[in-house]
Amino acid sequence: MSEERPTSDDARRKAQDEAVEEVHVTDPDAWATACEEDLAAEKARRRAQYGPPPGSAAEELRKLVDAVTDKLSGIQSPLFGAVASGTAQQMLNQAVRQAKAAVEPVIERNPDVFDHLAAAGSELLAAYRSAVEGQERRWTNPDTDRRDQGDGPGPGERIDLD
Repeated sequence: MSEERPTSDDARRKAQDEAVEEVHVTDPDAWATACEEDLAAEKARRRAQYGPPPGSAAEELRKLVDAVTDKLSGIQSPLFGAVASGTAQQMLNQAVRQAKAAVEPVIERNPDVFDHLAAAGSELLAAYRSAVEGQERRWTNPDTDRRDQGDGPGPGERIDLD
């Protein structure tokens, strides 16, 4: 009797248990892996469609300073004579170098400050936009009830003077 064959139900349960164990052993974090792969594919698709994402605010400021420097150093003024034009160009280049030398250390020491300033600017813009939209609604719709805006007595505060 020790060599009896297992019943078909026992064999089926054993096969199912082995399959379940195999799934758990194969990839214990399959959902996280699939999400990471999907996210990486979506980022690659967006980079291909829209180009690289913008850098930090400090990097963008550095790019702006470089672009302004390039533009200013390429300016040729026809208003001055040949001698005065050379002198003016040298003075302009010196001023640009001094400005860049003053800005660069600040960017290097405080890159996070520029991110915070950019975020604060966005918040201020949103608050201003909200205030302007509210004012425009009041200007464009003169029929609004003043009580809705808190300028008059409420509905339960009617005073009868008779």
